[in-house]
Amino acid sequence: MKNTGQLSRRQMLSAAGFIGLAALTGCGGGEDGGDAKDLSKKQNGAMKEYRVGQQFKASESLSFSILHNNNPIYPMKDGWLFWQEVTKRTGITLKPVAVPLSDYEKKRSVLIGAGDAPFLIPKTYHPSEVAFVSSGAILPVSDYVHLMPNFLDKVRKWKLEPELDSIRQSDGKYYLLPGLHEKVKSGYSLSFRTDVLEQLGLNLPTTWDQVYDVFKAIKAEHPDKYPFSDRWSTNTPFPAAALLSYLGQAHGVKAGWTYDNLSFDTKAGEFVFTGATDAYRQVVEYLRRLVAEKLMDPESFTQTDDEAVQKLLGEKSFAISANPQELVQNYRYNLGKQVKGAKIEMVPVPLGPAGPVVMGGARLENGVMISTKALKSDTFVAMMQFVDWLWYSDEGQRFAKWGVQGTTYTYSGGRYKLEPGISLMGSNPGAPKDLQKDYGFFNGVFTYGGSWALVSSSFSTDERRFQDAMAQREQLPIDPAHPLQSVEQEQASLWDTPLRDHVTQNTLKFVLGKRPLSDWGDYVTELKAKNMDRLVGLHNTARERFKKENG
Repeated sequence: MKNTGQLSRRQMLSAAGFIGLAALTGCGGGEDGGDAKDLSKKQNGAMKEYRVGQQFKASESLSFSILHNNNPIYPMKDGWLFWQEVTKRTGITLKPVAVPLSDYEKKRSVLIGAGDAPFLIPKTYHPSEVAFVSSGAILPVSDYVHLMPNFLDKVRKWKLEPELDSIRQSDGKYYLLPGLHEKVKSGYSLSFRTDVLEQLGLNLPTTWDQVYDVFKAIKAEHPDKYPFSDRWSTNTPFPAAALLSYLGQAHGVKAGWTYDNLSFDTKAGEFVFTGATDAYRQVVEYLRRLVAEKLMDPESFTQTDDEAVQKLLGEKSFAISANPQELVQNYRYNLGKQVKGAKIEMVPVPLGPAGPVVMGGARLENGVMISTKALKSDTFVAMMQFVDWLWYSDEGQRFAKWGVQGTTYTYSGGRYKLEPGISLMGSNPGAPKDLQKDYGFFNGVFTYGGSWALVSSSFSTDERRFQDAMAQREQLPIDPAHPLQSVEQEQASLWDTPLRDHVTQNTLKFVLGKRPLSDWGDYVTELKAKNMDRLVGLHNTARERFKKENG
């Protein structure tokens, strides 16, 4: 069935979220009005009238399997209060399949490919879900969001339709339930030993040119050391993934963790190949300059996180990429124990050629895929209601983050306060219990997105200062939808990975000086030989088609 246009589709989507379950039985399940699914026999345990803000409670005890990204910082425990309280509140028992964080993406792919994936597959970053679309292994979840009133309510209130459009596939559907943010939340930037800067009469830098100047000054004072030694290079497709991401942002280009082969050039009105753009080349040139002048440790692109942190703590370096949690819980805490008078601060992302911007689409976070097997279950509707409550309702998000009021936290005057004896990310170093490690709350598998009031409720003074500064910046335009048809997707997949690998490998070669920057033109020619132009053309054709069919 031909789409009736985005506006009418959204109107239908929003309206559907507030009708009772009884009216849905036997109806078409899609927000696009196609591929009708009869849900009349899939309602065991479901609530008859489930609405925004209502506590979900299954009408009978149910259990659902879930893939669990096991973070070594807070290893999963069967006895967590989180599991017990989920069952108490919802009647749902979650059966986690624990996978180490370092092996999560690989193991997820193996399980899905073998048909052994749990019903719920969280901690999935777009566009990772695209690889599983053509096989039919995961559900087009947009066909079933009419069962999720809280999800729909937040999409409507926060005007997130453009972001959702950006993750739709060629059939007009999306296959990932992403985390939804009311406002953009930034994560990573540089941190500096401010006591060292003070000794040299230096201020914290606000631009990348100033970053270079600060590194030069530190190098002059400590010629036998690298001013900057970085992390987040292992267990990630890109070396120095965090640094490349926020340095790329300053240049208005996707890099590192945010890298995508395709970027939309708003001036040209078409997609271009990211790794061949002038902006990407400028990112590479900047890093090459740091490495060539021994301002940045070349091992930054290969060493483990622990190795990078130990260099900071051992005063072999004086700057490192950070997020607010690592700044407080790791760097500052351990520096305070090892280096007398040491101080460290995280700066707002330094400004570059793109000016004060953040990347577009940043209000969507990692999300949940649903195994197609789940649709065959007679408890499917209840499962979708449960997902809606836990991941998208105000109460479910509050619970996943802070736990149980009166047990793990108190709430008064608009502020959350942990109960005495409980710590979170180093907030109370002497506390005998930890909210993540001992109770299972504030777990990245379940805690993301939400209103700014909730998201900011756990900010330290440092993070609040950082986020307030980043919130003043302009969000770059979101890439327009350009979903590929199944045959196109298969072809694009054959081109996409070799191209991405070539970009990754040569980024590292250029930065480390193993390939001269004068070879950039040859590098672009090599990308063309690997079907760069054909891939770009495929996506531009898809964009024009989607625009014509959907308005």
